[in-house]
Amino acid sequence: MRQILFAGAIGLFLTLIGTPLLIKLLARKGYGQFIRDDGPRTHGSKKGTPTMGGISFILATLIAYALAKVITGEDPSYSGVLVLFLMAGMGLVGFLDDYIKIVKQRSLGLRAKAKMAGQLIVGIAFAVLSLQFADFRGLTPASEKLSFITDFGWSIGPVLFVVWALFMILAMSNGVNLTDGLDGLATGASVMVFGAYTFIGLWQFQESCANAMTLTNPNACFEVRDPLDLAVVASALMGACFGFLWWNTSPAKIFMGDTGSLALGGALAGLAICSRTELLLALLGGLFVMITMSVVIQVGSFKMTGKRVFRMAPLQHHFELKGWSEVLVVVRFWIIQGMCVIVGLGLFYAGWAADK
Repeated sequence: MRQILFAGAIGLFLTLIGTPLLIKLLARKGYGQFIRDDGPRTHGSKKGTPTMGGISFILATLIAYALAKVITGEDPSYSGVLVLFLMAGMGLVGFLDDYIKIVKQRSLGLRAKAKMAGQLIVGIAFAVLSLQFADFRGLTPASEKLSFITDFGWSIGPVLFVVWALFMILAMSNGVNLTDGLDGLATGASVMVFGAYTFIGLWQFQESCANAMTLTNPNACFEVRDPLDLAVVASALMGACFGFLWWNTSPAKIFMGDTGSLALGGALAGLAICSRTELLLALLGGLFVMITMSVVIQVGSFKMTGKRVFRMAPLQHHFELKGWSEVLVVVRFWIIQGMCVIVGLGLFYAGWAADK
């Protein structure tokens, strides 16, 4: 429990004091946001705002996790390190994308094939490694079975698991990327989901099958390799994002860029895979799914009928063009995300209670 508190507090502190230093550095170098001409007109004032702010909470999370281990004298786990690797690896791909946008003043950044190749390399490495490093119970960080609240069904095998893990990683990283269009929207939504995974990891640790002899019903337990350490990682991310939100909320002093959005999406997917809550993530991260689907619907409708369903996609820009203020859209979307987290955690607890 101390690890969780230390990780969250250190992550919060580091981004609160570190982000303004990063803002000054990026502003001095002229690393400002490039604004697309086809976006809402109100976004024109955002041009030149420092971007690549994801560097702040990525470094804060890594440092917070390491310091929490040093302070408490606990060893890192394979599950925790792998999720951090996935976060940092996806963040590096995003950083290259952001850097090209800034230096070449090209709104699309990395070429699509190069960006996809980077994401695939990091994702495959995570998926393959997550099936290694079995503990004394034979549990690896990830499982070859699909999962909702816990694993279910038959093993899908290592090859299909890698494909499934890649789908989750790409879907979530690009989902957060699409959501990151308004000041604080993606950051605030991510804080809620990381808070949920802090609770899930702690609960899974308390009800772990490793402690089956002390449980009221030994059959109602969680087969997760390192649940407590996943809670430490989630807490570090929650704290780091909270501190970053202080500077990222409207009017934003800095944007996370693809550096941050790809990293956050990768971390969410990694936490879901290693905590055996893969399908539950679609509900916990319901806002990201909703916004992603708005783009799919918009593109599909235009290709098939030549008509658009929304005034603009992703969905948050549709409501901006309807006359909603940016702050109004963000707050209402946060409310939606909060409800998704509440329902998701409710189902998680109900599933455990039903077995209990």
